Amino acid sequence: MHVAMIGTGYVGLVSGTCFSEFGVDVVCVDKDRAKIEKLEQGVMPIYEPGLDDLVAKNVREGRLSFTADLSRAVKKADAVFIAVGTPTRRGDGHADLSYVYTAAKEIAAAMDGYTVVVTKSTVPVGTGDEVERIIREARPDAQFDVVSNPEFLREGSAISDFTHPDRVVIGTHSPRAQEVMRALYRPLHLIETPILFTSRTTSELIKYAANTFLATKISFINEVADLCEKVGADVQDVAKGIGLDGRIGKKFLHAGPGYGGSCFPKDTLALAHTARDIGVPLRIVETVIDINTKRKKAMAERVIAACGGSVAGKTIAVLGVAFKPNTDDMRDSPSLDILPQLQANGATVRAYDPEAMREAKALLPDVVWCDGTYETMEGADALVIITEWNQFRGLDFERVKALLRAPVLVDLRNIYNPDEMVRAGFDYHCIGRPLPLLHGEGK
Repeated sequence: MHVAMIGTGYVGLVSGTCFSEFGVDVVCVDKDRAKIEKLEQGVMPIYEPGLDDLVAKNVREGRLSFTADLSRAVKKADAVFIAVGTPTRRGDGHADLSYVYTAAKEIAAAMDGYTVVVTKSTVPVGTGDEVERIIREARPDAQFDVVSNPEFLREGSAISDFTHPDRVVIGTHSPRAQEVMRALYRPLHLIETPILFTSRTTSELIKYAANTFLATKISFINEVADLCEKVGADVQDVAKGIGLDGRIGKKFLHAGPGYGGSCFPKDTLALAHTARDIGVPLRIVETVIDINTKRKKAMAERVIAACGGSVAGKTIAVLGVAFKPNTDDMRDSPSLDILPQLQANGATVRAYDPEAMREAKALLPDVVWCDGTYETMEGADALVIITEWNQFRGLDFERVKALLRAPVLVDLRNIYNPDEMVRAGFDYHCIGRPLPLLHGEGK
């Protein structure tokens, strides 16, 4: 079995590498020759735990290669995956499908014999129909099927998610295409992974519906956290109490500064705009988007309040700027709203992230970037935790207090126990949890 993976971004590189681990001959294609050269040298364009080793292993064993020559890769392929970016289009919130359609045209020109063309990129309902139209118009006599096969990879856990998924969704009614896709995913049959065959449009909608539902859970628990703060309840206990209900589930019920990343922000926007355009507005989704946008902006106000109502002339130490741990992805991270707002209110921001600083420096050029966790705190008037990297979960409290000008800690991820923090002498602020009476302002 031969596969061409068009695009070496997050989805393409992880998917292509994991297919090669299954024993498939995979060629990953990208127009960026410099990127291809780095990949051939073992330099990863993204941070994903374990990916560099898995790439090196499969390159060494001859199952994985990289090229800028799309035509050569497609001619040999039984299946060609389109795994290019579909960012939010400026101005209207729709997904930008220009990269997908360009790939379709180039695939059409290069196909040789029956080929399954698979949209792995997250695309709105109907995109597969347009991809098929583009290819058919360019190659009327070509033998091919267009299949939808959405990805469900969590950044930081992508390899495990691909090799041990909850399910595989494949959108096609073509028996011949189904046979090819079954062969590709046959290794997952051994671990009894459910493989759901649907129509192409249904498959496309499943991806958007899944991400939007998870985003809804996040926005829901964040609003519940705000209510908890007003009535003196504990949002973590509320989340546990409702999460034990099998109909609800415990995942994505962690209160915090709002969702970010490469999927939820753009996918909720795209689904809302698509639904509105066809006259079936999804009001819940629109509300989720609004809640999340306002929440990220409100987090800076929490920091300002913790600092006595003003950060003018103060230094704020920030731990973590990526949208989640175990990734270097800065897309729509809450830090992109919080840090500039603190700076606009007169604060100097010192920050550290284990993996995301290279990208963050370009996005937040006025931040003072530090080389380590404790260096960030030196002389700061408050410490803010935005991303819950493991190395931030066991801080030396005495060392932290010695480095800070004032023992103010704003924990936007609820890493620490409020009672322990107050006993340790901190002016501790968290999300949706009551603070001990001796906290003073937390009464």
